[in-house]
Amino acid sequence: MLKQVAEGVLIHRSELLENNTVVVHGRDGVLLVDAGITSAEMTCLAKDLRGLGRPVVAGFSTHPDWDHVLWHAELGEAPRYGTARCAAVMQDVFSNADWKVGVAEGLPPEIAEDTPLDLYGLITGLPAETAQLPWHGPKVRIIEHPAHAPGHAALLIEERRVLIAGDMLSDVFVPMLDDSDNPIEDYLVGLGLLEGVADDVDVLIPGHGSVARNDEVRARIKLDRAYVEDLRDARVSSDPRVVSPKPGWEWASGIHEAQARNLARGSEREGTPD
Repeated sequence: MLKQVAEGVLIHRSELLENNTVVVHGRDGVLLVDAGITSAEMTCLAKDLRGLGRPVVAGFSTHPDWDHVLWHAELGEAPRYGTARCAAVMQDVFSNADWKVGVAEGLPPEIAEDTPLDLYGLITGLPAETAQLPWHGPKVRIIEHPAHAPGHAALLIEERRVLIAGDMLSDVFVPMLDDSDNPIEDYLVGLGLLEGVADDVDVLIPGHGSVARNDEVRARIKLDRAYVEDLRDARVSSDPRVVSPKPGWEWASGIHEAQARNLARGSEREGTPD
């Protein structure tokens, strides 16, 4: 079911992981951001859009994680964009002849049989440093940054004052660090870029969880920054997503525990004399 969150901007939320697919109305049809995760949900979305008489004219994947690069034939053959680095990650995946097996093994078992992989990851990489999405609709600014995943990008719909944040600023997931050389620093850079546009945002749509509005936008940024700084400084986290998670999301606190362990191991290795 589509829900309007701003003028010309709607969301379609998945049941299992609360993924937010974003629909943006344009001149000739809609832009579809992070299309969904199951055949049933994407077929429902396609039906809703047909009911509105609005074909999909462009797609965008905010980053190359499995749940953000899926597609369904019912959504049509519109170009599906991502950053150049996002597309490069997908090409690396496809270089393995058994890539479908690897992807399928990583899917949540609850939806594995209903997650279509035939159109998985078919992303057209936009030239490096592309600042605006090429489509006939409201101006969409691309804010690429190093946080969470290679080639991650937020989208700012300027005239609608809407920020599509990808897998950041969620109220159900703590910040999830990338497996990079400097994951803490990279995440803080990403948060800084999002904070830099916060004055232009009334509505924040995270990749997972509930929409934030007005003062809640800066509150989400502040909360994520505090969490990352606690990880950096090896402090015990008081983040509500860790100590009192949303009912049914208790398992997500395991993400924090794993990140804290990994960073602690890294610090121990760095402190080991040669």
